[in-house]
Amino acid sequence: MIVGIPTETKPQEARVGMIPGTVAELVRRGHRVVVQAGAGSGASYDDQAYQTAGAEILPDAAAVFAEAEMIVKVKEPQPPEIAMLRPGQILFTYLHLAADKTLTESLAATGCTAIAYETIEVNRRLPLLEPMSEIAGRMSSIVGSYHLAKHRGGRGILLGGVPGVSPGRVVVLGGGTAGVNAARVAAGIGADVTILEVDLERMRFLDITMEGAHTLFSNEANLSDLLPRVDLIIGAVLVPGAKAPKLITRDMLRQMPRGSVFVDIAVDQGGCAETSRPTTHQDPTFEEEGVLHYCVANMPGAYARTATQALNNATYTWTILLADHGVAGACRSRPELISGINTAGGAITYSPVAEAHSLPLADAMACLE
Repeated sequence: MIVGIPTETKPQEARVGMIPGTVAELVRRGHRVVVQAGAGSGASYDDQAYQTAGAEILPDAAAVFAEAEMIVKVKEPQPPEIAMLRPGQILFTYLHLAADKTLTESLAATGCTAIAYETIEVNRRLPLLEPMSEIAGRMSSIVGSYHLAKHRGGRGILLGGVPGVSPGRVVVLGGGTAGVNAARVAAGIGADVTILEVDLERMRFLDITMEGAHTLFSNEANLSDLLPRVDLIIGAVLVPGAKAPKLITRDMLRQMPRGSVFVDIAVDQGGCAETSRPTTHQDPTFEEEGVLHYCVANMPGAYARTATQALNNATYTWTILLADHGVAGACRSRPELISGINTAGGAITYSPVAEAHSLPLADAMACLE
């Protein structure tokens, strides 16, 4: 198979879809890999590293898309990239289609087979989403703490406090991978941390393993009780492949102290607050109802090399499988891969995406025949 790696074009996105080590394994197995010139530079991988691994360097994205049978990316395709996709071509990347109907319809119309990292489910886990959730979770407490500084528009609260001064209060919505990592860093800073969760077994697990953090059943009454005293709230809720639930209303924001901070990790799935809208690393925050919102849709892109390596650790096996066997063969070998197919043959093949946009749903394997 010919595998293509283009440069990411989303604003401030410096990750790259594949590291040279993965390229070397593909080449060893008889595949051809083409890489856009400079694709890895943002993650500190130069063209020479890819050439040493056996890849061919092509001058631009058009050349990569024209040559490749499978495109391996990081973020959802931008409009110029969608225009270059073709029927039967494989696109392997994060998609987050439930948050964007226009992207969903235009991607389906290309006829490509679009496989989303974030919807591949194995034993009730999302193994290709987890590494980015870990990074975003850890980042959320760091950036939240930074933006609580007065010169960044925050309340002037040091989350860890000092002797004789109470620590800041952090509320984490969701006890999954992102939420646990957010809570762990916040507790490590010395903050007073509460995790809101609906799964009782998960809460028992967190109560045993999360030193320095409390758990509380997630409902509107408990959240409203916490809001007047919170300094930093982190939205880490996830419904796999679907829009994030809107847990925070504008009225709830009015209960929070002025200068408090809200970090919405779920913004790439539509956000978990009524007031959320995507921002960029260059212009990461905005204020609503006196609360500073940090809603960067590609948070891990800030640490591009770490994030690229972590992502490749998770995608490596699946990339090799797809290259070796094609989509249909890979799905027969690992049926879990079917959950990753979001569009194929001009149709939408992933139920939560179809439901989010009230669009028809097709059977993925039937579309591949």
